[in-house]
Amino acid sequence: MKSVALPLIALIAFAGYTVSVMLQAEQSLIDFGIGLMSRPDTAQVVIDLYLLATLAGIWMYRDARGRGQSAISVLPYLLITAVFVSVGPLLYLVVRGLKNRKRCVDAGQQA
Repeated sequence: MKSVALPLIALIAFAGYTVSVMLQAEQSLIDFGIGLMSRPDTAQVVIDLYLLATLAGIWMYRDARGRGQSAISVLPYLLITAVFVSVGPLLYLVVRGLKNRKRCVDAGQQA
């Protein structure tokens, strides 16, 4: 459960904050993104985040393939990452940790 706790706490906190901000926002997510990209200083931050998101996507893909999962199994996480950046990798870590935990419990029951 330790491997799930930190990403789960971060996922709940950040997703909750994101939902709260989006409900209070006076502009759409697309308008917000366009506004960020219109200035060099904020565009640099957005580009930096998406470079990290790309690296996280590559890691999720390779990790899933290394665990014997299909490439398509990662697609939902990649789509979430494309929109909400850190939510996709956090969700992937939570689900991955829960699957590992289930495998350990199942293996313990078989022994």
